[in-house]
Amino acid sequence: MTTTIRILIADDHAVVRTGLRALLASDPSIEVLADVSEASAAVERSRVGDVDVVLMDLRFAGDATAGVRATASLRELPDPPQVLVLTSHDTDADIVGAIEAGACSRTPGPTSSSARSTPRRPGRVRSPPPSRRLSWAGYATPSRP
Repeated sequence: MTTTIRILIADDHAVVRTGLRALLASDPSIEVLADVSEASAAVERSRVGDVDVVLMDLRFAGDATAGVRATASLRELPDPPQVLVLTSHDTDADIVGAIEAGACSRTPGPTSSSARSTPRRPGRVRSPPPSRRLSWAGYATPSRP
């Protein structure tokens, strides 16, 4: 039995949301339930209880801490989704704030010897399927009824 990972994308840039949707659509074990342009909308949409993972930007237009505050609110829900932070900002304050708010903290990395031994062409980056990247980032496939 295949379990579907249900994702909500929260980012204030439409091009990022569109690109993530396209990337995730290539994996049949992932369903993008919605994408939103405001951090508070991610919290409201997640209250439904069907979101497994929120891909959360840290900074939204005009509000540098919206993603961190929304992450804390998401983690307080009765059946909280996991939160993976997507950001180009990597200051200690940004990262520590997100982790303290409840975001997943593991860094992606290869987990099998076959992944490490696969030859690569110079200058080309090989990425695993989106579901594998999510599991590397600390998200375990949900076991919901």
